[in-house]
Amino acid sequence: MPEEFDVVCLGGGVAGEAIAVGLRDSGLTLAVVERALVGGECPYWGCVPSKTLLRSGETVKEAERARVLAASRVEWTVDFPKVSTRVLWMARNLDDSRPAAAMEATGARLFRGDGLLTDLRTVAVGREKLTARRAVVIANGSTAAIPPIPGLDTVEFWTNRQAAIPTELPVSLAILGGGAIGVELGQGFARLGCTVTVIEAGPTFLGLEEPEVGLALRQHLEAEGIMLMIGDPCVAVEQPLMGPSRERSTVVVHLKSGATVRADRLLVATGRRPNVAAWQTVGLAQTPRGWLKVDPATLEAQPGVFGAGDVTGLGGFTHLAYYHGQVIARRLRGLDAKADHTAVPRVTFTDPEIASVGMSEAAARAKGIDVAIAIADPAETARGYIHDFHRGVLKLVADRKRRVLIGATLVTPRAGEIVGELVLAIKLGTPLQALADVIHPFPAFNRALGESLNELAAKVA
Repeated sequence: MPEEFDVVCLGGGVAGEAIAVGLRDSGLTLAVVERALVGGECPYWGCVPSKTLLRSGETVKEAERARVLAASRVEWTVDFPKVSTRVLWMARNLDDSRPAAAMEATGARLFRGDGLLTDLRTVAVGREKLTARRAVVIANGSTAAIPPIPGLDTVEFWTNRQAAIPTELPVSLAILGGGAIGVELGQGFARLGCTVTVIEAGPTFLGLEEPEVGLALRQHLEAEGIMLMIGDPCVAVEQPLMGPSRERSTVVVHLKSGATVRADRLLVATGRRPNVAAWQTVGLAQTPRGWLKVDPATLEAQPGVFGAGDVTGLGGFTHLAYYHGQVIARRLRGLDAKADHTAVPRVTFTDPEIASVGMSEAAARAKGIDVAIAIADPAETARGYIHDFHRGVLKLVADRKRRVLIGATLVTPRAGEIVGELVLAIKLGTPLQALADVIHPFPAFNRALGESLNELAAKVA
């Protein structure tokens, strides 16, 4: 006989965790189905281990900077086993016993195994059937998208899962994809001593960001020895021939231009795709790119069927998935909660960091908005000189008619910490005149906001 619950959640990642916390003491019963590790991609194969790896590379780079700012001689030897051990420790040693216990402490029941939605109210997990009286939540995330490149299936390549918790430091690394994952990991491995080539098929890398971002970051990456091959798609991958005249390597990447890249390892970082197998057969609508189609405000795919996190295609961010879980939990408790996606921040943890929120200039113009922009370089500030920082970007986009900020992008140290002020301004529609009147501490990096906000306020007055 099926077991009945008020809510059945397909996926025990951060959205599932947020729902469990949000329904605690509500009187509603919750079943959470997880096929891998409670917590999802982020703590084990995503944000946490990858940023730990980047931190190791950052400390090496800071030691190098000491030669300019503080020391006549600094010497070090990269101890990659130490890096690898710490990264795996931060990834909980792939042990989810504590987060699983925390989830069950909320009152939720955890079912381990591959969940399959057999109808809009029933999830099968092996021989068990779970029936939802009130709602089903689909929060089973996404996985690395592997492009149909000839020969790719004949080589042993990495995705984010192998690269985020590596057991080896490759001599050389070729990366397919110049998005956030590829660029972050590329810089991290390069700083630890790996020769890195980033291959981006499109005309720009970090294409989701303002064009000024790629122009600024490119100089930093190339200064660290990273090779960027932009606008030259990969057309084939092969195992190299072994012989006395051929250099030993693991993969050969062939580009459209005829160029080749030989590397010890290949990382495929060409985007994400939704995990559809668990719910695709029950008639739920999908977006043109295959994501679960939901109402962006209510997060409902159909009455009583919710989508949360990556699987919706609304944004592949841990913080957004958790927010979705919070909104859904409130709605399940009978509150009129709605999701607001107007000010979702994103941060790429390169050095310098990239932080963005709201609309780009191009997106705003495409919507017919009369825009005003302000562009500055945070390096040209007192803190920039103190920090010995060079070549950054601050770009603000305003709606002239409404006289409010609608988009912001930063390329600067601490960008992820600075952007919070701009997230709040865009979410609340704070008038530019009020933002221009904010006092920023001297000589903090966020001091760069003051002059640009004043410039925008004058332009829309």
